[in-house]
Amino acid sequence: MNTRTVCATVTVTLLLFIPAHAQWLNYPTPGVPRLPDGKPNLKAPVPRMADGKPNLSGVWDARCYSEECLQSGAPLAGGASPLFMDLAQSLKASDIELTPWAAGIQAQRVNRDHVDDPYGYCLLPGVPRINFIGTLKIIPTAHVTVFLYETAANLAFRQVFTDGRPLPEVSEHTWLGYSIGKWEGDTFVVETTGLKDGGWLDTLKARPHSDALRVTERLRRTDFGHMELTITINDPKAYIKPWTVKTALNLVADGELLEGSCDNHDKSMEHRRMSPPPPEPPSPGPH
Repeated sequence: MNTRTVCATVTVTLLLFIPAHAQWLNYPTPGVPRLPDGKPNLKAPVPRMADGKPNLSGVWDARCYSEECLQSGAPLAGGASPLFMDLAQSLKASDIELTPWAAGIQAQRVNRDHVDDPYGYCLLPGVPRINFIGTLKIIPTAHVTVFLYETAANLAFRQVFTDGRPLPEVSEHTWLGYSIGKWEGDTFVVETTGLKDGGWLDTLKARPHSDALRVTERLRRTDFGHMELTITINDPKAYIKPWTVKTALNLVADGELLEGSCDNHDKSMEHRRMSPPPPEPPSPGPH
C-alpha cells in the first residue's frame, strides 16, 4: 500500500468516527408508540400532521439501531452507510453512463487514491452523499422542512422550502445547493439544484457531478419506524441519462443528534504527504 493510499484510508476512517449512538441514548422520546415491554413500536401506523400529510419528523439513519431493523439485513450502526461509499451499488454498470468529462475526473480521483475528496478536508459532503454519513433529523414546519445532520465536518443543515417558491436562478453554487419541496400524495418530493462543481456523489467510486446536477429525493414514510428514500441523479454534463437508487431510512426512536466538528483536524493533516492535485477541469458550458 503506497503513501497516498494510507493517507486516504486514514482520512476517511477518521471522518467516519462519528457517534454510533445519538445523544440521550435510550431516553424515551415523547409521542413514540410503545410495545408492552416499553420498546418503541416501529411498525405502528404512520403519524400524520394536522393537514393529514404524513409527519416525517424524527431522527433517521440509513443504518440500524434496533433488533427489528437488524433482522431486515440493513447495515449496523457505526461507520457510514454503504451508499456513502457506492451510491449505485444496487444498479448494473450499464445503468450509469458517464460523459467523457466525468469519466476523466473519476479516473483522476481514483488514480490519486481518493486523497482529493473534499470531505477529507472538512468540507461538506454534498447532496445526496450527506444522507449516508450518519444520523439526520427532520423538522417539518408550515413553510419549510429542515434537515439537520451529524457529520464530522461540523454541523450541517438544509432548508427545504414548501411555501410555493420556485427553485432560484443560481448565481452562487454551494455544497448543499438550494431545495424546494412538495407533496405528491403521501410522498414528500425534494428538488435540489445549485450544487458546486467538484462535488463527489460517493466516496469509493469517486463519481463526480457538475454544476448542472439536479437531485430529486422522494421520501415516503411506510410506518412509524421506516421511510423509503428514492434518489434520482439528473446531470446531463456528467451522465448520459438520469439514474435512480432506492434505499431506506430507519427511525432512531429514543435518541438525538450529537455535535460533530473537525477540531484538531490540522494535526491529522500534518501527517498527510501528497503532491498537490492537478486542477479538475470545470464542467462544460451549456450546449
